[in-house]
Order: sequence, then C-alpha cells, then structure tokens
Amino acid sequence: MRIFKEEQRFTQLWIIVVLVTSTIVPLVLFGKAYANNEMSLQSLIIASSLIILSCLFIFVFKLSTKIDETGIHYKFSPIHLNFKLIKWDDMEEIYTRKYDAISEYGGWGCKGGIFWKKSNGIAYNISGDEGIQIQTKEGKKILIGTQQIHKVNQSINYYTKNNKTNV
Repeated sequence: MRIFKEEQRFTQLWIIVVLVTSTIVPLVLFGKAYANNEMSLQSLIIASSLIILSCLFIFVFKLSTKIDETGIHYKFSPIHLNFKLIKWDDMEEIYTRKYDAISEYGGWGCKGGIFWKKSNGIAYNISGDEGIQIQTKEGKKILIGTQQIHKVNQSINYYTKNNKTNV
C-alpha cells in the first residue's frame, strides 16, 4: 500500500512583501492621527490589531492532500473542517497538468465555481502551476494544486493500474 501526503501553506516571499507593505501605510497613518490627537489610544490599538490580524489570517490557510487506496482526500483549511474524499470509483478522469491559476481560476486559494469560469470547475491551490485534475462521473471538475508532481503521478499510476475501474 502506497500513501502520498502533502501539506502546503502560503509562505511565498512575494505575499509576505505585499502584506508587510500594505500594512505599513495604514499603521503610519494611524500613528500620525494618534500623534495629532485625532485618534484615541484605544482606537489606535484596535485598528492596528485588526489590520495586523487580517494580514496574518492568510497564514492560517493550509491545503492538505492525501492519495491512498480509497481515493484522493483533500482539505483546504479553514474552509473545509474535514477532508473531502473523491473515491477512485467516482472518477471519470484523473491526470496531472500545468495550469494558469490567474487566467483559469482567478488566482490561488479556493477558486472557480460560480465566481469565475464555471466550465473550469473549482481549484484548491496555494502556489505554483501544477495540479491534479479530476473529473467525476457526475461531471464536477476539481483541480488540486501540488508541489510534488512526480510523487503524485507515481501514486495515481499505482492506484489506477491496481484499480479495477477505468479511471
């Protein structure tokens, strides 16, 4: 039995730079407002805390993927509280591919569906341009991003060859 597991988080340098830069401007403005007695200390603390917490919130997100004999399990925390499972028998098609997160799904995260090109389905991704493309027998399209495409391909090949379905 072969089990593949992967966890991804938003830790890209460009995200950190954008967050730090976008946090500095309001904090400086709040500091000036406090210095000019236009804002109370309590308001300064609350506003600054809200800005800092909202910027740090992105680091709470985590994409977990597991491939085993049952199928493909995925969870995009904190959106999904539990793992979602796509059983091998429920898959019409499965393969890995390169994709363009911005043009196909509108960016990274939990993207697609009714808010973007519905025909592409839903994508769960953190970074990069490689993923597991799944189409279920019900017609749902799901893309799960991965940073370990070769290991994913090995696992998919192992289970689809040893599975009696025509996935």
